[in-house]
Amino acid sequence: MPKTVFLLEGFVTGYARKAMNTIQDITHHKDRATIEYRIKVLNFFERYGPEATKEAFGVSRSTLYLWKQRLTKSNGRVAILAPAYRTPKTRRKRTTQPLIADFIVSQRTSHPRLGKDKLASLLRPYCLKQGLACPSASTVGRTITDLKTQGRLPKAVRLSNYANSRRLIELKRRSKLKKDRRGDYYPAKPGDLVQIDCIIKFINGIRRYVISAIDYQSEFAFSLAYSHLSSAKAKDFLLKFKQLAPFGLTRVQTDNGSEFYKLFHEACVDLEIRHFWNYPRSPRMNAKIERYNRSIQEEFIDYHLDDLAYDIDSFNYLLIDWLLWYNTERPHWTLKLKSPMQYLLSNLQLPLAESNMLWTDTTA
Repeated sequence: MPKTVFLLEGFVTGYARKAMNTIQDITHHKDRATIEYRIKVLNFFERYGPEATKEAFGVSRSTLYLWKQRLTKSNGRVAILAPAYRTPKTRRKRTTQPLIADFIVSQRTSHPRLGKDKLASLLRPYCLKQGLACPSASTVGRTITDLKTQGRLPKAVRLSNYANSRRLIELKRRSKLKKDRRGDYYPAKPGDLVQIDCIIKFINGIRRYVISAIDYQSEFAFSLAYSHLSSAKAKDFLLKFKQLAPFGLTRVQTDNGSEFYKLFHEACVDLEIRHFWNYPRSPRMNAKIERYNRSIQEEFIDYHLDDLAYDIDSFNYLLIDWLLWYNTERPHWTLKLKSPMQYLLSNLQLPLAESNMLWTDTTA
């Protein structure tokens, strides 16, 4: 029987007995604590009277009878004792002096980037001249919002010069995404946290991108070069890394680059991989991948810049050979001079099953 039923057992009047038959469970009600408190007060009132109840709980006689009346009219439905909404039925509508509104529309039409503070400063001499009360900057901001709603102000547009066609295009605003931060989380086993980043190289006016990932615990790494960068390419890289990694992937950590939005983030959600984001301008949060980026550039990329620029497929095939050496033979100081695969095997982190490292299936 629900907890609330026992709270009502103290009732002795007729309406209370009727309420016992129609009572509803309020276990998940958002105002459950308030409802149970009022039931307790009513129980006390039925037993000791209004004077004692007022002295003990500070609840007046009229309020007590109002609660009883609500219960009676609702056939004992105790949820009726929840606090009523106090939102006013009629709200005051904000009004703006037409001359001030026209001035703001005129200024924002000619100078779309003017903010509320600068508009408020420009309004002062105008209001003095017209004999009007000058609004504050916050009031000007609310007026701008109202004017946008009314369609009197043009929408702010950001333009960019698109290099391929040499024409101006409108930049769409990126939807706000609630970003999950790593905080003080520390991985316990391989696959718990993989850091991903991108290296951009300029070679004779040609731009190339190398996306890399490294496991925080075992330092198992993977990289792949792309001719252009997008969230589709980052998603492609994530799927390839997940396919060849010798461990399950549960969390990834990236910076705030545009390639890690949209399709990449959607892939993380679909694969049930938690996506951590760095705080802006905080490369130290991605220290593992930043150090790996330096190693791969100094040990491999800088020796194969021509292939990266003019034959990206050849570059990737050579890169795979280097990665095999990096993961299976190259000693790492942080792993006590073991390679990542030696570390995984010595710590029994790998299941005794056939490896799924499909190194050759990595066409960009």
